Amino acid sequence: MDGSIYLIYLKALALAFIEGVTEFIPVSSTGHMILIGDIIQFTGEKAHAFEIFIQLGAILAVLLIYKEKFFGLIPKTSPEKGLIKGIFIGDSNPTVLHISFAILPILILGFLFHSKIKELLFSPLTVAIGLIVGGILMIIAERIPVKTKAEEVEEINFKQAFLIGVGQCFALWPGMSRSGSTMIAGLLLGIKHKPAADFSFIIAVPVMFIAVCYDLLKSYHFLELKDFSYFILGFIFAFIIAWFSVKWFLKILNKVKLTPFGIYRIIIGAITLYVI
Repeated sequence: MDGSIYLIYLKALALAFIEGVTEFIPVSSTGHMILIGDIIQFTGEKAHAFEIFIQLGAILAVLLIYKEKFFGLIPKTSPEKGLIKGIFIGDSNPTVLHISFAILPILILGFLFHSKIKELLFSPLTVAIGLIVGGILMIIAERIPVKTKAEEVEEINFKQAFLIGVGQCFALWPGMSRSGSTMIAGLLLGIKHKPAADFSFIIAVPVMFIAVCYDLLKSYHFLELKDFSYFILGFIFAFIIAWFSVKWFLKILNKVKLTPFGIYRIIIGAITLYVI
């Protein structure tokens, strides 16, 4: 990250904006961060650590937006209901067990293949291909007739939660998008757009938090005290932008559905392939 401190701040704000806008909509935040970081020459170990850290701001935005759902995960025990049942069964969906089923596949695959994924898939070329493939799949998923089985997030069952989690594994490929992969799986399982998005955002929080902590533990030794200021600035900016981005996406989703996002992904992927 060469250049003056002011240039670094501008680059940090640009990436925080991209993170906030794209993290929870189905266009792949990781893919956009890789592409934009390459364009503005914000690369290297410190830049990578920054990109990881500001995801915590986006996570915090979703935690606050869905605070009732997350508070609902806190067990309410009674003599008739033990602690274990209170944690995993709960009084309303989604429960800890739903979320556990949904995040287990990606945690296992991410742990086993983390290094290989970083080595083979984190490049503009693979991101462009992921954007195009994911965009095509989103358009196809919108056109496959599927009987509706869940109109609210509370109606998602354990089997659907697990299969959505399997779909989330495609998000390990930068460019595919975590929310895009989970929403495609949700639509194919007969879950309406809004609950599919709700569940996607809820299960993203533990997955992202674990992944961010894991990556930061491997990257923190590259950082210096002077980096603290633009890291915090990026965190706050990503939080604010993510808050508005999620609210906007949930407001328009039932009207526009996924096709416009799929078309956008294909265009960006094609432009990237042409440029590189």
